[in-house]
Amino acid sequence: MKSDSVRKGVERAPHRSLLYALGHPKEDFDKPFVGVVNSYTTVIPGHMHLQSVSNAVREGIRAAGGVPFEFNTIGVCDGIAMNHPGMKFSLPSRELIADAVEIMAEAHGFDALVFIPNCDKIVPGMLMAAARLNLPCIFVSGGPMLPGRIMGEDGPIDIDLIHCFEAVGKVLTRRMTEKQLDELEQRACPGCGSCSPIATANTMNCLTEVLGLGLPGNGTIPAPEGRRLQLAFLAGKQVMDVYQKGLKPSDILTPDAFHNAFAVDMALGGSTNTILHVPAIAHATGVDFPLKRINEISDSVPHLCNLRPYGKFGLADLDIAGGIPAVMKEISKRLRPGAMTVLGKTIGDVYRDAEVRDRRVIRPFKEPLHKTGGVAMLFGNLAPDGAVVKTAGVADDMMIHEGPARCFNSEEEATRAISSRIFQPGDVIVIRYEGPKGGPGMREMLTPTSMLSGMGADTNVALITDGRFSGGSRGAAIGHVSPEAAARGPIAAVRDGDIIRIDVNNRRLEIKVDEREIAERLESLPPFTPKVKKGFLARYSRLVSSANTGAVFEDVV
Repeated sequence: MKSDSVRKGVERAPHRSLLYALGHPKEDFDKPFVGVVNSYTTVIPGHMHLQSVSNAVREGIRAAGGVPFEFNTIGVCDGIAMNHPGMKFSLPSRELIADAVEIMAEAHGFDALVFIPNCDKIVPGMLMAAARLNLPCIFVSGGPMLPGRIMGEDGPIDIDLIHCFEAVGKVLTRRMTEKQLDELEQRACPGCGSCSPIATANTMNCLTEVLGLGLPGNGTIPAPEGRRLQLAFLAGKQVMDVYQKGLKPSDILTPDAFHNAFAVDMALGGSTNTILHVPAIAHATGVDFPLKRINEISDSVPHLCNLRPYGKFGLADLDIAGGIPAVMKEISKRLRPGAMTVLGKTIGDVYRDAEVRDRRVIRPFKEPLHKTGGVAMLFGNLAPDGAVVKTAGVADDMMIHEGPARCFNSEEEATRAISSRIFQPGDVIVIRYEGPKGGPGMREMLTPTSMLSGMGADTNVALITDGRFSGGSRGAAIGHVSPEAAARGPIAAVRDGDIIRIDVNNRRLEIKVDEREIAERLESLPPFTPKVKKGFLARYSRLVSSANTGAVFEDVV
């Protein structure tokens, strides 16, 4: 066992003494040591209950003959960090989480790991660590939040955090009173769990099931339910089986597993942030997954799940409808069933007996919400290395759009302009120098997109950025434009009034400016000056790669 390096032999007497100090009896020293990677914090509603989840995990490990050791990681709440400088730290926190887990696991010689994530960057950070360490492991998330409830015109209606962001635009345009906003903000997030729409956290927790590292229900069982604690106990027990069988992430995170993850992502209409995170996990595993393959998958897998923020239902409804196994069963002809899972059986075995229980939530394959997947990559002279759009959230009239650019060099500039309604129907708002290097940190643009939605402008105004979007964003919102402006990508050459053509159907993003003119404009730009000169963000800006590679540190595999 790897843990023998910290407990066996005469020379390990000091190590054993420290373990005795922790209260471990001598018989523990012949059992596998299992690290329990908890992201409990009282800052994030999605993580406030993870101590109880961890307790159940540790009981499961003990019941199956292992010795649990718990440690914590950091966690950023993207909702609280939104629309101020704190959001610059959200995506970079993913790398710190991966590094911290690697440090703790290697320093203490753990034989296996159980990961307890829940919200946005914590899930991929832990998945990257799992791939890098390649120790037997299993994931169990904290689960999705239940929706809030308020009285609508025809009775109670479900609401969530996205309604709060969109309400800001409604208040600014006098379509909602501040009294109504006050009730909304008090009721939108009723308790523990990751925000209830199919935003980044819930998408990634669902895809963890598909990747084979989480048990069925990992992404959909609501956070407050006792079934979540049951799942945690089972995960603790199952990690010992994973350890005994010698199953490692390298056996599970195969090209077929990544194919399956993106296929389910398309059916869900998941967050555009998966286009950053899943490639980053693949990179940590050593799997090459070019972005153009995502369009191939999107073209073959329709959008089936009627989930908020653009649909009618939440993750709790998806759970009742059959969960992720039912989604996989519905698109099974597009999956690669031989991919292995932590259950010691294939993903095909996981979904073989699943059934869809509610066709309002999971539509039939031949009667989809959209004929293609919920996410697509766009390419063209404005995004030579690609850009991403959540097609599931784009109005039909905006799937093909041409309009004049209105350029802003930061999110703050754009937000002020939108607040003052300094835009016209048909405009294409361009927000640049917000990429991984330029931001630095590639901030989410949920505030400007939600304000546009709240104003009713998401059906006639597009937004393009080298930054990224929340999984809750909707409208003709195109992000991850690569190369970014800070790397002298073509987005840096756009000027007010330039005509931009968006063609989601044909996966194109073009600026109607001659290539020579674009080159001359870029040549005339002054060298990019980093916005942050010291501290972690300065180091991050120097090391981080482009969005089209997952915004990873290229030298870390």
